[in-house]
Amino acid sequence: MVEKDTTSLTGLSADNLLYLCQLVYKDSGIVLDESKRYLLDARLRPLTQPEGVDTIDQLCRLLQLNQRAPLRQKVVEAMTTNETSFFRDAPIYDALRKVILPEMFERRASTRRLSIWCAASSSGQEPYSLAILLREILPDPASWTVQILGTDISTAMVERCRRARYGQLEVNRGLPAVYLVKYFTRDHMEWELKADLRSQVRFELFNLKDSPRRLGSFDLVLCRNVMIYFEVDMKKQILAGIRQVLAPDGYLVLGSAETVYNLDDRFERRAIEQASFYRIK
Repeated sequence: MVEKDTTSLTGLSADNLLYLCQLVYKDSGIVLDESKRYLLDARLRPLTQPEGVDTIDQLCRLLQLNQRAPLRQKVVEAMTTNETSFFRDAPIYDALRKVILPEMFERRASTRRLSIWCAASSSGQEPYSLAILLREILPDPASWTVQILGTDISTAMVERCRRARYGQLEVNRGLPAVYLVKYFTRDHMEWELKADLRSQVRFELFNLKDSPRRLGSFDLVLCRNVMIYFEVDMKKQILAGIRQVLAPDGYLVLGSAETVYNLDDRFERRAIEQASFYRIK
């Protein structure tokens, strides 16, 4: 009897496909299945040569033999989606500029402190966009203490965020020319955010599966376009964690295709301009 070959055209066997899906889910909460076979192949194949193997099945063998933490982390990071841009989703920033941030300035006038968390910050355009926006609209910025935290599960992304350097195509996506000239300096083929603005933003490794309590407390939390990759229980866990660190009068911002509906009834929706924000009831 001839044994059936379970290896697909991508060079990834059915058993290893299941193994990778379980590994990624366990470490990150990201849900993958058979429909993501070619995505797994495209994202993981670049890891094979540096690890001294020829196929993804052999890469899985390395993982199974010694459970090497660095390789395991590389696999998980490879499966995360890093899509972002400056001032992404204009209605969100319009509402922040016109309503949310001015409201917070009034409420925090006595302490002149403002704390913001950008979860799953990818390559950093979102937290830096907020830093620019605050610099533009904050009354007397020098008298305020503004802290913006960007977190991501990817070591490579966190390191890139800290460099605050972007290519021409990246600054062309959403960044107004006046802000480019005002807040960036050109260095050969890249643009670097100026140091005084960069100092207001810090970046840390953080897995959304973990409790965010160690990160501090926040007046504004942005967790956009990331929960779509998780199953229901994980979404509920993330929202419960955010509630623990969000100020009672603070705001949560999700992606335009995301909602708290049927996930967390402790939040209530507030429509502002053409955007949705969430507050703790």
